[in-house]
Parts: sequence; C-alpha cells; structure tokens
Amino acid sequence: MNKPNPAEGAYTDFKNNLSYGDYLALDELLSLQRPLTPAHDEVLFIVIHQVSELWMKLIIHELSSAMKLLEQGVIDPSLKMLTRVCRAQEQMTNAWEVLKTMTPADYLEFRSSFGQASGFQSHQYRLIEFLLGNRNPFMMRPHEHHAEHHALLHGALHSPSLYDLALRLLAQRGFPIPTEVLERDFSKPYEPNRAVLEAWLTVYRNTLEHWDLYYLAEKLIDVEDNFRRWRFNHLTTVERMIGYKRGSGGTSGVGYLKKALEIVLFPELWQVRTEL
Repeated sequence: MNKPNPAEGAYTDFKNNLSYGDYLALDELLSLQRPLTPAHDEVLFIVIHQVSELWMKLIIHELSSAMKLLEQGVIDPSLKMLTRVCRAQEQMTNAWEVLKTMTPADYLEFRSSFGQASGFQSHQYRLIEFLLGNRNPFMMRPHEHHAEHHALLHGALHSPSLYDLALRLLAQRGFPIPTEVLERDFSKPYEPNRAVLEAWLTVYRNTLEHWDLYYLAEKLIDVEDNFRRWRFNHLTTVERMIGYKRGSGGTSGVGYLKKALEIVLFPELWQVRTEL
C-alpha cells in the first residue's frame, strides 16, 4: 500500500505567484557575498558581518518603535519590543562564536584586501549606541561622506535616548526628576544624578505600586547586559585574531574595545542594586 505523500498539495507553480525566494529577494541577498581574495575563510568573515548588520537593522526597528511608544507614555507594548531587542542581541553575540573558528593565520590570508574598512564605521552600530545613550559627536566623522547616514546619526545624537525617555516617564508619574536632567544637552553623555537614583529606589522598594516602571527598568538592564556581553565577545574575538595590533579602522584595537567595556548606559539602574 502506497503511503500518502505528505508534500502532496504543496504549491509548485510560481510563474504567476510570489515564491519564497522572490519574497526574500534571495538571489540578490545571496549574491552580496563578494570575497576579494581566494582565501577560504573570507566568506565566513563577510557572512558573519552581513548577518550582524541584518540583526542590527531589526534591533533599530524594534528599539525605535519602543522609544516612540515610551515617548507617548505607553509602556506595556514597548516591553515586548525590548524583549525582541534582547533576543536579537543574543544572536549577534553568538555569531562571534562562529567567527572564532577562524585562526590568526586564516585571517591574515585576506586581511590586507579590505584596507581601512572596519566595523567601527558601521552606521547601524553607531545608531544603536546613540539610541541607547552612548553619545560622542566625534563618532559622526566616519559618516560625513554619506549624507543620509550622517543625517540619521545627527538626529539621534540630538534627541532623547531610551533612558532619557524612561526618566521622562518617571517625571510624568510625579517623581521629582530635576529639570537639568530632563532638559539636558542630549549630544553629551548622561551624567548620574542622585535624585534619579532616589526615584528608581522608590520604584524598586514599591514594585507592586510601580510595576510597569519596575518592569521597564529591568528590561533596560537586560538590554545593557546583552550589549556588554556583545562587546566582551567582540573584544575576545579580536584579541585572539590580531592580539594587540592596531585595528583596520585605525583605532588601538583591543585597547579601544577594553575602554568601551567601561561605559555604563543606565548608571542609576545598576547603582540601585547596591543601595536597596
């Protein structure tokens, strides 16, 4: 007795219908891996970085949407978006494990081919940093040659960060957040403030009364925690690839990445744990 074919009934004629490959533009997508050398591992290097840029595109989409909701005073739907940001961050972090299968000798086979190109010049990565509050006008310079990217980064640099919007919510709920915090120069890094810490302490000491703010605070910690993990994996991957050589983009390489690990995006949310 012939068993029924489980694929029977599947669509097979796509002359006049949108197929999977058409919808995802796969022919175009899969043609974008263009090695400059015959080196076997250059394909790995390109794919990992391109996939990371796709995850960053999703992170920016979700982060920007969450921020728009928070700006309107809407918390609950934004939490789902921030959770999705966290899951995407985890995928980016795990990608370093695949790249770590490449040895220093493998990397040197094609390293000279891409000259000064570097992840330091990723406008999407820089935009994520700006949205999360790591503000440094100097980081705009590598993007001056691309007007659209530069304008996008300029807008983010001078707008409230994710944390700024969370602090505005605290103020709207009646917490005494100082004017100098709410109306600060957003192009500069955020400076910790005792009044902000006291507000978060109140939230953490009365979680049932301020549940949505408490949940938002913990979600922000998740985002920063994942961001730190990505940075740390980036650091260890670079160190095992090139040691303490200068990075392709001109930075000090490992030294620059170690310094980045010291950056704290949401300082009071970390400090509150000590003072509870």
